Amino acid sequence: MLEKTIMLSQFDDVKKFVDIAASKDYDVELLSGKYIVNAKSIMGVFSLDLTKPITVRAHCETSGELLKQISPFLFDNNK
Repeated sequence: MLEKTIMLSQFDDVKKFVDIAASKDYDVELLSGKYIVNAKSIMGVFSLDLTKPITVRAHCETSGELLKQISPFLFDNNK
């Protein structure tokens, strides 16, 4: 399983991220506070508070490819 913190601050970021998640044959979820949504659902993603960092959780055995694809969205706490 992969779990990382990301930031989706622009509309294009959300669209690109949902496209990446939708291309996977395993479950990808976004967690924000008490809410968990399907990362493959653009409506679900837009229901979250996107002004704050959110957690992506992918239920996969190998995460190298996904990690590479979502690297532009990774949140750096040291900024």
